[in-house]
Amino acid sequence: MHLLETPEFVTALELWRQGEYWEVHEALEPLWMRLRGPEREFTQGVILLAAALHKAKSSPSGGWRNFTKAVRHLEVIPPTYQGVRVAELIEEVRAALRDPERAPAFPYLR
Repeated sequence: MHLLETPEFVTALELWRQGEYWEVHEALEPLWMRLRGPEREFTQGVILLAAALHKAKSSPSGGWRNFTKAVRHLEVIPPTYQGVRVAELIEEVRAALRDPERAPAFPYLR
């Protein structure tokens, strides 16, 4: 299965581009519940990154807590996974948490 081609990820990536991070979480959760192994870890990490970006709007410390949880899930994933540059994704979100005006990219190979 190529995760980024699932309807859930297609929707989630569009929502990410729009800055609708809570909705990213909502779009991916049903998929995450069906997955196992690395696909589940990766999807959980993406969900938590989106939750971090959403939470940071009202609570910067809450955003960082979710970010830390996300990194724990993503650090077991290869540097490029399912076409996503994982380390770059983590850095994009870290930079956005430091600068709330920054819109983080979702770096993947098309």
